Amino acid sequence: MSSPGPSPGPSHGPDQNPGHDPGKVFDLLVVGAGATGATIALEAVRRGLSVALVEGSDIASGTSSRSTKLLHGGVRYLELAVKTFDLRQLQLVREALGERGHWLQAVPFLAQPLELLLPTRNLLATAYYGAGLAVYDLLAGRRRISASRCLSRQEVSRQLPELAAGHGGVAYADARFDDARLNLLIARSAALAGAAVHTRSAVVELLRDGQGQLNGAVIAAEPDGTRQRLRARVVVNATGIGADALRRMAQADLPPRLQVSRGMHVVLDDDLCPGGLGLLVPATDDGRVLFMLPFFGRTLVGTTDTACPLAEAERPAANEEAYLLDYVQRWFPSDSPRRVSSRWAGGRPLLLPETAAEAAAGTARVVREHAVERLSCGLISVMGGKWTTCRSMAIDALAVVAEQLGRPLGAPVAGAILGAASDPSHSAAALAALATKLSNELGEPLAAHLIASHGLEAPAVLACAADASERTPLSDVIPLTAAEVRHMARHEWARQPEDVLARRCRLAFVDQAEADRLEGTVGELLEQEAAAAYSPTSHQKKP
Repeated sequence: MSSPGPSPGPSHGPDQNPGHDPGKVFDLLVVGAGATGATIALEAVRRGLSVALVEGSDIASGTSSRSTKLLHGGVRYLELAVKTFDLRQLQLVREALGERGHWLQAVPFLAQPLELLLPTRNLLATAYYGAGLAVYDLLAGRRRISASRCLSRQEVSRQLPELAAGHGGVAYADARFDDARLNLLIARSAALAGAAVHTRSAVVELLRDGQGQLNGAVIAAEPDGTRQRLRARVVVNATGIGADALRRMAQADLPPRLQVSRGMHVVLDDDLCPGGLGLLVPATDDGRVLFMLPFFGRTLVGTTDTACPLAEAERPAANEEAYLLDYVQRWFPSDSPRRVSSRWAGGRPLLLPETAAEAAAGTARVVREHAVERLSCGLISVMGGKWTTCRSMAIDALAVVAEQLGRPLGAPVAGAILGAASDPSHSAAALAALATKLSNELGEPLAAHLIASHGLEAPAVLACAADASERTPLSDVIPLTAAEVRHMARHEWARQPEDVLARRCRLAFVDQAEADRLEGTVGELLEQEAAAAYSPTSHQKKP
């Protein structure tokens, strides 16, 4: 991914929290605004708590934007559960399938069903995978998307025309989603519900009362390092792969709880899945699984699973890219080398194995469960888990928060994620109606992009255009517009070109060269917005 450019300075919008009463004591301070931290903040404010959410960088700048873009129970975890009689794996699959259903209903503009193929060459393999996927369907219960089905070789060839000949298989339903935008909209929803959100504000000190109990933190805001004290009755550590660092800030002699595993992905120029059917490679030489998925008219290939130091978690490795491309060649033979248009790596926060046998099995077999730890000083840490189950992790964390506060939390107030209808059952119809209206006005590609990114908030994006020309797409790869960049600066905490090009739209994850081309244009728009935020005549809210 491209390196961040110089920060144009902060900009504040109507759903941000630029000010802070130094005498205020929050019920809850959440450190880390990735998927888990943002969801904890949202679920907490919905239960009546006053919340501050602090992020040291940009929203979703780490693991939460670097997933395989799947909401899934995990077919490989189900197979491991059966082979090893591991009920923890089975429980994880069931929980994740329930959460997959939740997100499909809650944010239908960001999450959609995706059918994947488990390829086979003979009837015995088809029967084996068919039986396993029938269990997968069963575990999903009422939230099942559609039943798995057997595909003939002819049907597979039609859907995946470049796949090596001779494969039939079993197709099953999971879901894909825009991970970074969902993370962002969860954080914005929390802010609109009352959470005080501070981005680019690193925790540099944990505050304690006279008994040594944590009661807040000191944060240092970029770009000038201005320090601010945030007082809180409870502090939650939701920093993902960085959780051990905050734990050691609270108690220096703590042993680590996490093993970081790097997952690398590449995006190919070629569309190897023109029928919309993804491919799950069920077993590689070293026992992993790989996905080859349709992705913005190209192909997303991932992921590797390599234990690594924290500092290397987001550093793409040449040998891992070669590994992925080797499997692409095996499954989709070609006389010409495949062109990689983007590559990225992200770290998984895996709980350290509890037994020597688990440790010997390697990171690919670590259960993706989570743990909530409370230290004697009061720090609550949420560790492990996966994107799909971030809501379950948040609810488990809040149960411990309630214990520490010494009182039960209120019942959650119902509310939609920003961009969805207030009643989730009405979202699909409302989105379809808006898509038709915008298609007539702007054309289908731009309308589809706006709906897929912003849902029912798309008209608010268009309203940020300075003139009609700012509704014209800046790129043929993803139709980002100047109006959208302005909206991201005013309402979505975007400060740097990478914030826009990598996370608020996915251009850098699809085509890095195209993102590099637009970096200057996007930077100029962000600078204009930063200047307007401080202008005495600005229409925007001032800090």
